[in-house]
Amino acid sequence: MKYAIVDIETTGGYGKRHRITEVAAVAHDGTQVLDSFQTLVNPNCEIPGYITGLTGIDQSMVEGAPYFEDIAEELYAFLEDKIFVAHNVNFDYQFIRSEFERIGKPFDRPKLCTVRLSRRIFPGLRSYSLGSICEHKNIEIKSRHRAFGDAEATAELFSKLVHADQEGIMEQLLKRNSGEAFLPPNITKEQFLSLPERIGVYYFHDANGKVIYVGKALNIRSRFKGHFSGAGKGKQGMKTAIHDVSFQLTGSEFLALLVEALEIKRHWPKYNRAQKAKASPWGIYRYQDGAGYERFQVAKINRFAKPLLAFHTHHDAWSYLLEKIEKHQLCAKLCGVQKSASACFDHQAGVCLGACCGKESPTHYNLRIQEWLEEINPEKSRLLIREKGRYPHEQAAIYFEEGVLKAYGFIDSDTEFETDEEVVEHLELVKPVGDTSSILSQYLSKNLIKKVKVLT
Repeated sequence: MKYAIVDIETTGGYGKRHRITEVAAVAHDGTQVLDSFQTLVNPNCEIPGYITGLTGIDQSMVEGAPYFEDIAEELYAFLEDKIFVAHNVNFDYQFIRSEFERIGKPFDRPKLCTVRLSRRIFPGLRSYSLGSICEHKNIEIKSRHRAFGDAEATAELFSKLVHADQEGIMEQLLKRNSGEAFLPPNITKEQFLSLPERIGVYYFHDANGKVIYVGKALNIRSRFKGHFSGAGKGKQGMKTAIHDVSFQLTGSEFLALLVEALEIKRHWPKYNRAQKAKASPWGIYRYQDGAGYERFQVAKINRFAKPLLAFHTHHDAWSYLLEKIEKHQLCAKLCGVQKSASACFDHQAGVCLGACCGKESPTHYNLRIQEWLEEINPEKSRLLIREKGRYPHEQAAIYFEEGVLKAYGFIDSDTEFETDEEVVEHLELVKPVGDTSSILSQYLSKNLIKKVKVLT
């Protein structure tokens, strides 16, 4: 059995949105290193200053590097017939797969995560970050936060994991991730294959048909598999309880989020309750410092302060803020992304205009803040939003009053309505759910205002 230990550097945190700047892979047979592959990659986009500060990779370094499509065949051949191994494997895997998808090449490999393996084989460590575990195991990382340095160190860690795996844990994890081993005991392969690979909301039912879980997915079949591909008491309990799966297609992720919120409130499923109890919504907070600069901070939402924007997770809030820093040329330090006693990395790279070190006045800096704020000031009166439908020649029509979902439905794209009010009359009314307000707020903040009609 052969393995490819992979590490990448990127322009950000989302495989669908950001790009790879460096990739390295080490071929391993479970005993020793066989071969290696490494290259910088031209991402065909700007590299944010905070990324340069972390990795040392700047724009000049990738200008002459090959684009991903130039290395795709060689990388694909290197990874072929090997198990894909990485530290936090899903991060590296989703980027590699997304890059191949962009050039029309499907990518599907069995995966192993050295974080999960380390937790099982080396239990009780203080931290399982690559730096921490390598320090504990006396593994030298020759070039931290560079692809080949991290891949080489991960390969050495992998060798130690294989040697210490006396209980066959690696084999167990591989078996779980292959074939039908992930399926719940009361769900057949035919039921699984009948699930669509499309956007929508799905329901898990118990032996009596009662809904015990509601979720949304961009790919319902893939998301179903994801539920049962890992360990944990919560997953195991649901895995035993599920006897059937149903779904409804929505056509768009936005509508799927809204319908999920409605259905959770309507059914209040057993396994959603456990998740929601642990979840803490996050927000972006705004304040002005003593020098007059507008500042921002990502923090948990509490009842004493109202955030500028609300998000379901810390990751969502953080990623959104990073996007706006790049778009509006904001200072990463003043936005709470970088902590530095002096100027931020972006200013050193010539991106930030110097608000962090007094080289740009509060007046000029705050004008760009105001441009951003004007983008995210949603109309809270009556909104009609048209989104992609479930099928060709169909649109989803979604109606809000005072920021809360009031009705939705699907209309034929070829049908002509005399007024928008006539469209609203064709929609199905729903019981108002407050959670739909924050979903709308996030939608409007993503520059999708062209899809929104304000009704008078």
